[in-house]
Amino acid sequence: MEKKLTITQKASLFGILAAMLYALNMPFAKLLLAEVPPLTLSAFLYLGAGLGMLLLRILSNRSKNEIIPPIEKEERPFIIGMILLDILAPAMLMFGLRSTAAANASLLNNFEIVGTTLIALMIFKESISPKLWTAILLVTVASILLSLDTNAAFRFSSESLLVLGASLAWGFENNFTRRLSSRSSSDIVILKGFGSGFGSLILAIATREAFPQLWLVAVALLLGFVAYGLSINFYIKAQKDLGAAKTSAFYAFAPFIGVAFSFLLFPGKPNSNFWFGLILMGIATWFLINDSIGVQHTHEHTHQHFVTRMTAQGPKVVSETFSHSHFHAHENESEEFHQHPHS
Repeated sequence: MEKKLTITQKASLFGILAAMLYALNMPFAKLLLAEVPPLTLSAFLYLGAGLGMLLLRILSNRSKNEIIPPIEKEERPFIIGMILLDILAPAMLMFGLRSTAAANASLLNNFEIVGTTLIALMIFKESISPKLWTAILLVTVASILLSLDTNAAFRFSSESLLVLGASLAWGFENNFTRRLSSRSSSDIVILKGFGSGFGSLILAIATREAFPQLWLVAVALLLGFVAYGLSINFYIKAQKDLGAAKTSAFYAFAPFIGVAFSFLLFPGKPNSNFWFGLILMGIATWFLINDSIGVQHTHEHTHQHFVTRMTAQGPKVVSETFSHSHFHAHENESEEFHQHPHS
């Protein structure tokens, strides 16, 4: 039991680190959008993630010969879907972020929790607790408030809808990535980075976006490595023990950190919708943190047997005793697969 708690706590720490690093994305990406076109910026953010993780992998494997497992047939649909969604989502985010306040966009990105959780429930049958349902409702209401155009009654801002669309696309993508989380997290980030990065770059060239100055490219690559590469790497590590729905809950920290950075970089007076949205997001975060969703798992243990082997050595019969161990899972399904709460 103690070992399980240690693993869970470590996974939770990875989830928090992922959220903190990703929070840098919104305010600093908005700064770069003043000089770098949206598709081009999306491309270099993901290429920065892929290049950075590839370099870390090379440096960490100097003294060991690690064999990278080949891509299995059943993994291919999830990899393709993951890459396509990682082309769509950041492109929508960058186009929406151009005309949306960075603080608003940071909070709206919390809608990713709603998308991830509902998809995890409906398609992949993950457990959703009452507290998580309450948080989903609050995040949804807050997202509606933040998406309203303050210059027109009951009209949604098209830029805010793009940010929400990006969050929903990442919700699908999180669940696709979950199907691959048995692989090395750095491998997945490298696949994401190069696949989605080059895909976005092809779109940028096809639409004839202007190429930015080289120093801006370097800054975009660095931001991508930190906010996407390291963040995604920690996210995948967390998913291995927490699941897609629970890990996405830790991303509830990211919007508030992003809001703080946004106020520092873009001073201004937010409207009343922002403050109402911020309060609702804060309450939703409380429910997410205090959520005690059950962890479904199997209990596997080892049986040890002592085996006696009789061997003939010339005219004599010699007796040898040795131990043998193997994993055992309960044959009774109700004993093998069950659910109970963990802290």
